[in-house]
Parts: sequence; structure tokens; C-alpha cells
Amino acid sequence: MKLDSKFFIAGHKGLVGSAIIRNLKKKGFTNLIVKDRQEVNLLNQEQTLSFFKKEKPEYVIIAAAKVGGILFNKEYQADFLYENLMIASNSIHAAYLSGVEKLLFLGSSCIYPKFAQQPMTEDSLLTGKLEPTNEGYAIAKIAGLKLCEKYMEQYGKRFISAMPTNLYGPGDNFHPDHSHVIPGLMRRFHEAKVKNQKSVLMWGTGQAKREFLHVDDLAEALYLLMEKYEDSQTINIGTGEDCKIIELAYLLKEVVGYEGVIELDQSKPDGTPRKVLDISKVKNLGWSPIFDLKKGLTETYEWAIENNVF
Repeated sequence: MKLDSKFFIAGHKGLVGSAIIRNLKKKGFTNLIVKDRQEVNLLNQEQTLSFFKKEKPEYVIIAAAKVGGILFNKEYQADFLYENLMIASNSIHAAYLSGVEKLLFLGSSCIYPKFAQQPMTEDSLLTGKLEPTNEGYAIAKIAGLKLCEKYMEQYGKRFISAMPTNLYGPGDNFHPDHSHVIPGLMRRFHEAKVKNQKSVLMWGTGQAKREFLHVDDLAEALYLLMEKYEDSQTINIGTGEDCKIIELAYLLKEVVGYEGVIELDQSKPDGTPRKVLDISKVKNLGWSPIFDLKKGLTETYEWAIENNVF
């Protein structure tokens, strides 16, 4: 990739897309193409194809997606399936028709079976049933990575995919209802501290185990994949380490400086019991994460305060 190569990042305003933009600018790339949904709606096949044929990007990263927390995912499965399926289908096919040199499609670790052997290897895909609460999202993401795989096999296109673990960092969604676990809990602890509340309610038992990756670490991994990875099989990106949600909660409580207690609402679902990725493939390419969890959470909280997200 040359520094003046045309580079399209779909979803540039989101958590992942904004991190990719930061990373590419830091490396000196000068020809970055960004379009919001009002300019190019990736749900619309005609608009998407027209954009690709007009701009003719050489390199593409598809970070656009409809995302949300566990309850939002569970309640709007049709929306998550349809919108993410359309984003994947329209953008990957348009990239093929317009001659894109290389494309990277981003999925999610939720594509793996609910009870996959841990740590989860790339080979565990489609070997068991999905977690029911986010089945719609997962199926759409599986379709996207399989599209990349089949376009590579049938047409020789350099279309690859990557499966990040749970992400957090600057640019995250801190919505009180539609956020993922880290920004959601961070917001609750912050508001409880400001209001001097005695307790914070947390969903689930707290015993489910999750892996968390800082989004700037992900951006660096994706750049490496654009340079070096040419395999049709998807590749995991994570830390290779996990923690209980209750442990995460106490760490967030410390980072925010909240002095009250944590209460558990065990009527709410935990989701998959454990999710941690085997990251041996990406480590063999020369990448490993830089941020430890406490450092990453601290910087994320500082960013949230500076940007008045609460």
C-alpha cells in the first residue's frame, strides 16, 4: 500500500472506524475516503455500487455495522440480521465489481458456537449452535466473511476477514440502553459517583468470562493484515486473556472512583458462558496487543470525560 493509495473506511465514525482513521493518518496515509450514511447508504445496493464505481478505492476496510448490547441485540434480531447482511453483501459485491485491490471485512467473536472449545480457534466456526441472544447479528457476520472467502476462491480476489474480540476505547457508544458492557458500566459508575448513589445495579450473575481489546490495538492489527495476510480463512484478533464480568466491574469501579457497592440483577441474561480467542495466527504475523486492561480503561474514561459523553 502506498501512502497516497485510495483507502475507503466504511463506518469511519464508529468505534472501530475512527480508530482505523487515526492509525492510517498517523502512518501518513493521505487519500482516505470517508462517507457517512447520508452520503452513501450501504443498505442500498444501487447507492453502494455507484459510489464504488465512481470513487474506485484501491483498499477497503468494512467496519460499518449495526451494533448494540446484549438486550438490544436480543430484542431486534431481525434488524441486526437484515442491516448487517445488506452492508456485507452490498459492499463486498461492489468492491468486486469496481476492482478493489484488497478488502478487509470485520466480523465479531460472536460468530463462534456458544459452547465452542476455549480458547476459540478459527476452525471452530460453524461447528455448533450460536448464542441465541445475538444469533441474527452473528449470522450476518458469518455470511460476510463467507462472501469474502468465496470471492477469493472463485474470483481470486484479495478479500479477507478478521474476527475481533470485545472492543472498547475512545469513540465507544456510551448510550444508557444500547451500549456494550464496558461503556455501559462505565456510564453507570460515573453517574452513580456524580449523584452520590449508594449502589449500582449490574445485569447477570457476573460469572460469564469475556476478553477485551483496546480499539487502537485492533487498528494496528488490521493494518498488519492489510499488508501481510492473504488467507481465505478468517483470523482472530484479541488478547488471548479473559476475565469475569464481575472482575471487570470492580476494575471499572476503581477506574471511575466510585465508592458505592455493586448489586447483581440475576434475572438478566449472561450470554455465552465464556469467550476467549486463540490468537496464535495473528501473533505469528508479528502482532501483539500493547494495552493492558486497566491502562486502556483509564484512558477511555479520561477520553469520555474530556468529550462530555456522559
